[in-house]
Amino acid sequence: MQLATRKCLKLITATTFALLIAAPFAQASKFANQFVEFELPNNWKCGLEGAEWVCQSLDENKKRDAIIVLAAKLKGDKDTLEEYQKYLEKPRTFTGAGGKAISSQPKYAQNKTLNGQLWVDSLHLESEIPGFFTRYLATIKEDIGVLVTYSVNKTKFQDYQKQFDDMISSLKVFRKKGGLNTSNASLFDKNTAGIAGSGIFNANVDPNAGGVNTAAGGPKKTSEGGGGAMGLILLLAAGGGGFIYWKKKKAAGG
Repeated sequence: MQLATRKCLKLITATTFALLIAAPFAQASKFANQFVEFELPNNWKCGLEGAEWVCQSLDENKKRDAIIVLAAKLKGDKDTLEEYQKYLEKPRTFTGAGGKAISSQPKYAQNKTLNGQLWVDSLHLESEIPGFFTRYLATIKEDIGVLVTYSVNKTKFQDYQKQFDDMISSLKVFRKKGGLNTSNASLFDKNTAGIAGSGIFNANVDPNAGGVNTAAGGPKKTSEGGGGAMGLILLLAAGGGGFIYWKKKKAAGG
């Protein structure tokens, strides 16, 4: 009887240990597209929206807390790490609902190596959405420029920091053969419609107006930078684009 009890206890202990070891790996799944891959948290999903990939939680109570947007474009003359960092070091300003000017607070802009690839890594407060932090990761891989943005409500920043850090540490960039669902322009080209002018990222939709089209006087984003770097707004609007996506889904009852 005692022998059987000991065997049973050993089996329970071994099973518990195996479950504890397996648990961390069950919390993430690998996401990959044409140009990046990373570990996605459990219960998150990514989908293609126009030319951009949008990732968010499937939990209805959390999906408006944070969003990730991934985009790539064939690179142009202004697509260099130096240009990306120069732009991201400066505050960004835009006019929100009611004509209120909002200026972002850059927290840092620096180089960061992830899995052998050099990126520009930057964090801003209110650069895309009022009350949200947005972290930017931009790099060049062969003939493309790649931008990944992570936006999170500032009141939930600490709650999501480890998830975002884990995703970022697993981030890898590559260039698969074949075409991309992008325009042939600089990643930050001001003449490219990019995110701000396509699909869910329509620049005429005011995120503060519940997804209402405000073409007659919607928010106009501007930059304190100049020249070709001005085009950063169009692709760096990815975070705001995600917010517009939430608003449009809500308005549609989704």
